[in-house]
Amino acid sequence: MPTYPEIEPYDHGILDVGDGNRVYWEVCGNPRGKPAVVLHGGPGSSANAWFPRLFDPEAYRVVMLDQRGCGRSTPPASEYGTDMSVNTTDRLIADLELLRRHLGIGRWLVWGVSWGSVLGLRYAQTHPEAVTELVLTGVATGSDAEVALLTKGLGQFFPEAFERFLAELPEGEREGNLAAAYNRLIESPDEAVRVSAARAWTDWETAIAAQPPRSVPRYEDPVFRYGFARTVTHYWGNGHFLGEGGDDGVVLRDAPLLKGIPGTLVQGSLDPGNLLGIVWRLHHAWPGSELVLIDDVGHNAGAPDMAEALVEATDRYAKG
Repeated sequence: MPTYPEIEPYDHGILDVGDGNRVYWEVCGNPRGKPAVVLHGGPGSSANAWFPRLFDPEAYRVVMLDQRGCGRSTPPASEYGTDMSVNTTDRLIADLELLRRHLGIGRWLVWGVSWGSVLGLRYAQTHPEAVTELVLTGVATGSDAEVALLTKGLGQFFPEAFERFLAELPEGEREGNLAAAYNRLIESPDEAVRVSAARAWTDWETAIAAQPPRSVPRYEDPVFRYGFARTVTHYWGNGHFLGEGGDDGVVLRDAPLLKGIPGTLVQGSLDPGNLLGIVWRLHHAWPGSELVLIDDVGHNAGAPDMAEALVEATDRYAKG
């Protein structure tokens, strides 16, 4: 099934979530439909008009938000003076709960992509009473092993790009947590250092994309580029603020807590994260989940076959 037509939001607003942060939200679809919340990726991206096209607008009330520091939320991470210490996973989860209550929603389906899948999983583990189902794609769990893979492990597959990626860092910081090392550059008081580090970071993210296109237009916007690189390195460099979870990480360790929550994992067979087997292990540790593997697709929810599988999942859950 193709995606649904693009629709305009019928309501939107700005929610004061504390710590000086105000989160943008909008709702589209059927005001009396089944509630669903969309969690964008990154960390550091934002919601966009494509996401609601994965939901039947007659069946769903689709809620989208720009997470702290992202998109239309304020203050933006792209402003150097923005305090990133109050941008953490537990605060994002608290923001979701505040928004759910603000909109008068009892329970909702949680849809997440990439980082949004990490956030959605942890939200469901800590607030299972608020979640009807989970639909996740570009699945990740936020473990240190995943960060190490994406910042170092893939270097053997992209040696030229990896050499440039390392060259941005001081010689003494080319081992250990590279995301944390990059974040220190991105938080430098020297603007030239910040700008150069943000460009080097997004160049690496572009290089490790599993399939064309090899250019990412949004990274050409210097404002977005800095805010994105700042946010993702802030999270990746700090264990996604999930706490200690052993070798597997917190989310995979706590997968049994998802028992009773139906879920669909839609994953591209060429997603780099698959090298660690995370999505398979999550599926087997989560009673009631299903794994849909899409051949010849990488970390790309917008690929036609991926989108079709995501629509099939939301259509099925709309009847539940």
